[in-house]
This record gives sequence, C-alpha cells and structure tokens, in this order.
Amino acid sequence: MQADAKIFVAGHRGMVGSAIVRALQQAGYRNLLLRSRTELDLCNQGDVEAFFRENQPEYVFLAAARVGGIIANSSYKGEFIHDNLMIQNNIIHSSWLSGVNRLLFLGSTCIYPKFAPQPMKEEYLLTGPLEPTNDAYAIAKIAGICQCRSYNQQYGTRYLSAMPNNLYGPNDNFDPEKSHVLPAMIRKFHEAKQRGDTQVTIWGTGTPLREFLQVDDLAAACVFLMNLEDSRYDALLNDPVAPALINIGSGQEISIRDLALLVQDVVGFTGTLVFDTSKPDGTPRKLADSSRIHALGWRHGIELRDGIAGAYRWFLDNYAWIDSRRP
Repeated sequence: MQADAKIFVAGHRGMVGSAIVRALQQAGYRNLLLRSRTELDLCNQGDVEAFFRENQPEYVFLAAARVGGIIANSSYKGEFIHDNLMIQNNIIHSSWLSGVNRLLFLGSTCIYPKFAPQPMKEEYLLTGPLEPTNDAYAIAKIAGICQCRSYNQQYGTRYLSAMPNNLYGPNDNFDPEKSHVLPAMIRKFHEAKQRGDTQVTIWGTGTPLREFLQVDDLAAACVFLMNLEDSRYDALLNDPVAPALINIGSGQEISIRDLALLVQDVVGFTGTLVFDTSKPDGTPRKLADSSRIHALGWRHGIELRDGIAGAYRWFLDNYAWIDSRRP
C-alpha cells in the first residue's frame, strides 16, 4: 500500500477496527476512510454501494461485525447471522464493483469444527460439525470466506480472509452479557474486588484450553498481510489446500482456570474461585496453527500477562463510561 492510498477500515470504532486504524496511522497512512454506524449503515446495500462509488477505496479492511461471547452467541443467533451476512456481503460485493485492489476479511477461528485436530490448520475448514453455541456467527464467517474465494475465482479479485484466535485489548466489550471470556473476567474480578466479595464464580469446569492474541498484534499482522509483495500474497490466494485463508495467533494456549488465576492476580482480587460446572464449557480446545503466517515472517509481540495488564488499565480508564451504558 502506498502512503497516500485510500484505505477503508470498516468497523473502525470496534476493538479490531480501532487497532487497525492505530497501526495504519503509526505506519504513516493518513488517507483513511472512516464512517460511523450513523454515517453509513453497512447492512444497507444501497448505502454501501453509494459509499464505494463516491469514495473509490483502494484497500479494504473488513473488521465490521456483530460479535460477542458464549452468552450473546447462543442468545441472539438470528441477529448474529443476519447482521454479519449483510455487512460482509455488501462490502465484499461493493469492493468488486468499485475495483478495490485488495480486501482483508476478518473472521474468527470459531469457523473450525468443534473437535478439529489441534492445532487447527486452515484446511480443517468444513471437516466437521461446529460448536453449537456459536454456529450462527461461524456460518456467517464461513460464508464470507467462501464469498472471497468465489469472487477471486470468478472475477479475479484479490481478497484474503484472516482468522484470528481469541482477541482482547483496548476498546474491548466489557458488557456482562455480551463480552468474551477475558474481558468478562476482568470486569467480574474488578467488581468483586470493589464490593469486597469473598469469591468469584467462573462458568464451566475451567479445563478448556484457549489461545489469546492482543488486538494490536492482530492489527500489525493485518497491515503486514496487506503489504505483502505480490508473489507471496498471490501464493496465499492460490494455495491449493486452503486458498485465500490464513490463521493469526500467538501459538500459546492457557486453560480457563489458569486464565482466571492470572486475571485475578492482575486485578488484585484476593478471594477464592468457584467453577459452576452446570454452565457450558464450549469447545474443549482451540489452538490455531499459525505456521503459515509465521513462515511469512510475522509473530506476535505482546505476551499475555502484559496484555491483560494493559487491558485492565484501559478498563479502569474507561470504567465510568462503560458503566454508564448498563441498563
């Protein structure tokens, strides 16, 4: 990407999109096309097509999505599949209509089967049933991957799908009902500490293993991929085993129990942990095989404890604003 290239970051106010904006600005890109939800309804096909016709972006980071943790994913399946299908279809199709040079579609490793071999390789896509609690979101993202591949094959576009593992960091969602596991833990331990509680309850058995990636590391990976020279970028698009699909992860995993202990220590909660085994665990293990992006020369730079400490500092700095959004 040239320094003056027109770059559209869809979802720039979310955790992922805002991190991509920070990474682009730090790299010297200033011609960024950014629109809030009130300025551009990404679920409206006509509005999206008009935006692309008027602005003619050259590169697109598709980070806009409806996302949430296990409660939200299982409770709002209709919203999750509808909104994500609409958003990605409108942006991918409009990108083709307006001749976008490259598009990076952001998804999640929940696209892989619940019992996929570990670590999960890109070619494991569609080889088994999904985790039922987030299948609506996963199916929408799988459709986006297929759409990118299909447009590449039929129209000669150059669209790549990137699947990060569990993300966290600045601008995360700390809503008690809709957040992912790590921000939910940060808030739960903080509020328990503030109230002087003697214990905190964690959903499930604590045994599932998860991989976490700080969102600024993901953003660095996204800019890295978008700036690959043509030969290496096209090799990803035309890979015979898993075309136009690449995992982004740290390659490190931790149990939910150990994660809870780590967050407890960072927050400074001195009580005890209780695991509610009547609640679902979700997928037993979810480690992405990131050997493909590692072979290209990218690796994460923020270790988990440092990343959690930074996320907690962000939470404290923004806690009054977060709390004001509660019903």
